[in-house]
Amino acid sequence: MSRRAPTLGVFDSGIGGLTVVRHLRRLLPAWRIVYFGDTARVPYGTKSEATVRRFAGEAARFLTQFDVGHLVVACNTVSAVALRSLTREFHGLPIDGVIEPGAEAAVKATRSGRIGVIGTRATVASRAYEHAITEAARHAAAPRRAAGRRHAAVERLAGAGARVYAHACPLLVPLAEEGMANSKAAREVLREYLEPLRRRRIDTLILGCTHYPPFKASIRSVLGPRVTLIDSGEATARRLARTLRRNGAQRPRGRGSLRCYVSDIPRQFEAIGRRFLGHRLGRVWLVPQDDLPWFERRPIRGRE
Repeated sequence: MSRRAPTLGVFDSGIGGLTVVRHLRRLLPAWRIVYFGDTARVPYGTKSEATVRRFAGEAARFLTQFDVGHLVVACNTVSAVALRSLTREFHGLPIDGVIEPGAEAAVKATRSGRIGVIGTRATVASRAYEHAITEAARHAAAPRRAAGRRHAAVERLAGAGARVYAHACPLLVPLAEEGMANSKAAREVLREYLEPLRRRRIDTLILGCTHYPPFKASIRSVLGPRVTLIDSGEATARRLARTLRRNGAQRPRGRGSLRCYVSDIPRQFEAIGRRFLGHRLGRVWLVPQDDLPWFERRPIRGRE
């Protein structure tokens, strides 16, 4: 008798989280995945922290009705500003963000200790990657010190002289959704965005937004092949797969499945989703947004 495959809940502000789902389906083929993309309110990266926390809580509450055994926040902005509040609210439900795995992968990859990060304005402003990289470097340096060994790049990142350079790239999201990741326009925009990081002589770049993996070829054409690109979504999927293997949850028999829900324009999600997922999505289900009675709330007076 085969064991029933568990369910994994994944959400993002829009369609970019499908790049994470793509890796999850490859690494955890027997899992059922339920995905929610908040396409009615994308992007999150330009909104306040309070708003992002509220939206994230609503997305997570929607997914919990599917009896998910694990929740993946496939959004760097939410991971940066709302992961702690989600962990408190959904105590007992394992929740993974994309920032810590991306930081750990970058610390392992760097040779010089010069790491660049590109992401949304909210992710960059939070300095979440800087903090996560410093913490990951400390964990990596501790056993080396105990063994009497040193790694200069990791030591620098673990200390006060950590060299992490972050830059916001807001135009990349619309370019990705328009299918223009490998266009001349994208390369021109990337040259402008990446020039400050190139001048810093980074040897590792974290793609700190799930919309950014389609730009890998264009980024390499700007920075050159010697800069290692870290896909935070792929790093998250790999770490989750390792965790589930250790817990014995990776061996259900049978084929997994993917069911996608969005808060607006499902047909557009279906059309664009193939570029992010690598194959057809099938039917995408619409979740009406009539559960947000903003007009019934008392207005809050702003500052004069």
